[in-house]
Formats: sequence, structure tokens, C-alpha cells
Amino acid sequence: MFEREAKKIIDEINNNFKILLVTGPRQVGKTTLLLSLKPKNMEYVSLDDEVLRNQANKDPKLFLEEHPYPLLIDEAEYAPNLFTYLKMKVDEVEEYGMYWLTGSQQFHLMKKASESLAGRVGIINLNSFTYSEIKQNTNKTLFDPTDLKKAPPIEANELFEIIYKGGMPELYKNKNLKRELYFQSYIDTYISRDVREITEIGNLEAFKKFIVSVASRTGEQLNYTALALDAGVTVPTSKAWLSILVSSGLVYLLEPYLSSELKRLTHIPKIIFMDTGLACFLAGWESARELQLSSNAGHYLETFIISEIIKSYNARGIKPNISYYRDKEKNEIDLILYKNNTLYPFEIKKTASPNKTMIKNFEKLNQSKKNIGTGGIICFYDKLLKLDEKNYIIPISSVINISK
Repeated sequence: MFEREAKKIIDEINNNFKILLVTGPRQVGKTTLLLSLKPKNMEYVSLDDEVLRNQANKDPKLFLEEHPYPLLIDEAEYAPNLFTYLKMKVDEVEEYGMYWLTGSQQFHLMKKASESLAGRVGIINLNSFTYSEIKQNTNKTLFDPTDLKKAPPIEANELFEIIYKGGMPELYKNKNLKRELYFQSYIDTYISRDVREITEIGNLEAFKKFIVSVASRTGEQLNYTALALDAGVTVPTSKAWLSILVSSGLVYLLEPYLSSELKRLTHIPKIIFMDTGLACFLAGWESARELQLSSNAGHYLETFIISEIIKSYNARGIKPNISYYRDKEKNEIDLILYKNNTLYPFEIKKTASPNKTMIKNFEKLNQSKKNIGTGGIICFYDKLLKLDEKNYIIPISSVINISK
């Protein structure tokens, strides 16, 4: 059993909310995690079962009477009529941890939860394994630019093997499972189940081309027109399909930093594919080595590090306040963390020889009314060192595998 970073916050939610909702992409380990943590007296039902699903939708009152709390309901999005009756049930008693819910369709679940269960539900967004979960670092802590910590270095070849493989739990639990077979099955299941549940897509082949195009552009600015051309669809269709990938949790849109004091800033988000292994498969990379030596390596490294930060924040029930900087002159800062009215800027570089010219764009933030805090270059250098008075050379391990 792989230890998950979300374990602690699940315990906290269970002790302070009547309902726990765990969302996230398909096959990231939601059910496995909750089954390992659920109380012995908690019943488990899956709405993958068509009989149970029909009952939960057509007669939700009877369903909840026949399956009393404490109850774990898997794939709860398949029974939208259930949520109103869950609200009625939890309002009858003053107990915490009555119902645990899981689901893969985040948009529908979040909408139902916000409409029917506001104030009664604690929500966790679970993703595929983080690096520290793969390495079983059970003392992992969040990356904090105000408290940078040393960590054992990660060798570049090893890291790109992880980037290429990704973090899907099944690939680590089943050592004999071939990566290509797994991801092909994953995409087929995702399209046949999740996508068709969300919307009608007439041309499935075009949608597959669209996903490939998005994966190939991870770490780049979003360009709806280019995505539409690749898939042979219209720009409005491109926008609708990307919203499906975002609502399914496969893609995160890293928003640009915007400020009234700073002029000529881009308003275009960046594509971050949340599992780099799936992105590599879709984009057709045939080996970690091929990816590592390619001109796209920097985009995948950037995607990996940003997704690692997002995953760890999600595992603690926190929405990370992150962005990137880009202006009309194409000056860019890869990552900005914002906290306590302070901007913390970072460059992410596939190098072991960082230098000060790599942080020259940090000065663009000086016109902002925000404080500018500790920043630096996240890279393959093996020691945490000061680059100048305010900025550091930061080993990748000090971002993704730091211990308490």
C-alpha cells in the first residue's frame, strides 16, 4: 500500500464535516485510499453497479434507508438525484463523517456539492502519485519559498524516467503492466465513460486528436486555434473540449499573473497536463531518453514540477495561488507563488549550471505594488545555494521531495 499525502486531511475532514467528497481523474486511487481508511462499520457501495445506480437515481430516499450511514458511495456523480436527499439526511443528526463520496467528474460533483451540500461537505481533489509518494517519503512537506530546505539530490536520468512513466498508481502496483497497454486502455475508458457522460461528442477520432494536441503542448501557452486545426474542429468546439479535460482533472490551466500596475501582460493561460506519463504517451514519446534529449524536455520538466506543487497542495485541501508571468515582449517568469501580499518568482531550467542571467526577468515585477520575496532557479544543481542576496539555486528535490 502506497502512503498518500492526502491521508491526514481526510482524517481532519472526517472529524469536522458530515460529508467527505474525494474527486479526481479516473484511476488515481480515490477508492483504494478511502477503502484503506474507512471505519470498519462503514458500508461500501459502488454506483458502477447499474441496479444500485438506478435505485439511487429513481428512489434516493429508499436507497439511503437501505444503506444507512456511515456509508461510502463510489462514483457518486452517476446519481445526481441523490444529493438533495443526502442533505436532508445529514441535517437530521449532528454527526461527522456520515457519508464519504468519490467521483471522477469534478465539474458535476462540485456543482452538485455547492448547490446541495454547502457547509456540510469537505472536498479533496486527489491526483496521481507525487514523486514523494512514489519514493514513499511519508514526511513530505509543502514547498515553501520562505523556508527552503535541503533534500537528497535527484539525478536527471532518474527524474526523466519518472516524468515519462508518470504517477498512475496501477503502473507502480503492477510491475508487469506495460505502460503503453495501460495508457491506451485508460484513454479508451476515459472517452467511453467520462467524456460521454459529460457531453455528446460525435467525432471520437477528432477528440482523440485533440487530446494528443493538448498533451503535445503541455508547458506552452494555450492556443485554441492551433488545437482546433490539429483536431479538424472549430475554435468553439476546441474551447468546449478543453473545458472537458479541465473538469475531468486531466489538465490544469496555469493562469498568467495580472496586475493593474504592470502593462502589456498576456492574458493567456498555460497548459499543464497533470500526469506527465499520460502526456508523454499521448504525444508519442517512445522513451524517457528520447524525451530528455529533445527540445521539448524543458516544457515537460516545467509541467512536472508545477503539477507536483499542485498535487501536494490538493492533497492538503488547499488551492495553490500560483501563476506565471509573460508580457507582450515575451519576457517570462515560469512560476510565481503568491502569499501574504508577496510574490515569489521562480525559473525552472533543465540545467546543472544556473546563472544570474536566468533570473533577469524577475526585475519586471518591481513595478508591482506587491512585495517581492525569495525566488530562484529550480534546476538539476545538487545543492541549495544563494545566487544573490534574494535568490537561490534550488535543487528540484527541494521542491518535490522535501521532508519535515
